[in-house]
Amino acid sequence: MPYIPVLPSLCQSLPASTPSAQVLDFLNQRRSTPLALLVEPGPQNDELNMILQLASRVPDHRRVVPWRFIIFSGAAKQQAAKVIGQRFLELNPQAYKNDADLESYKFSKAPVVIALIASSDSNHKTPVWEQSLTVGAVGQNLLLGSNAAGFAGVWLTCWYAYDQNIRQQFGVGNSEKIAGFFHLGTASENPVERPRPDMEQIISHWQPEPI
Repeated sequence: MPYIPVLPSLCQSLPASTPSAQVLDFLNQRRSTPLALLVEPGPQNDELNMILQLASRVPDHRRVVPWRFIIFSGAAKQQAAKVIGQRFLELNPQAYKNDADLESYKFSKAPVVIALIASSDSNHKTPVWEQSLTVGAVGQNLLLGSNAAGFAGVWLTCWYAYDQNIRQQFGVGNSEKIAGFFHLGTASENPVERPRPDMEQIISHWQPEPI
């Protein structure tokens, strides 16, 4: 049986920090898995619900909850892939059917696809920019939770995240945005390390101007 952590009860005292060399190593080796390497099985039922619940444990100023999830799996995922292929041909009438089939295949390749929807409230006192940052944190947690549960994943957007026709067919509201599609499954082989940011180039220490 998969390990499912118990959700803390409301007002339960929680540790402010939890020193863990294992978690530090886990974060140090975090790596998205290329779509081509994602195969069955993927998270289902209680495991998938757990991953989405963990993804939702993010900083959220004033508890706006400016996100939601759409799950694509099974036959519905295959139908969604066909919708993408058909739309590709509409937008690219000179394209070959094989090109459209490839677009469909890429969407349906992983066992489970999760659309992370940014549903920011522009009328809320919390700035939309802060809400957008919260949605980004949900996406990172979704990948980390999937990895910790034993699955691999990758966060992609692709052209159809911005296509109004696709957005409408997927049930995305006019005021919402698709933050990305999270393709989850099991890695057929381990991904290799890639170049990382030069920390000296992105870290500075503020100093006050001399008086």
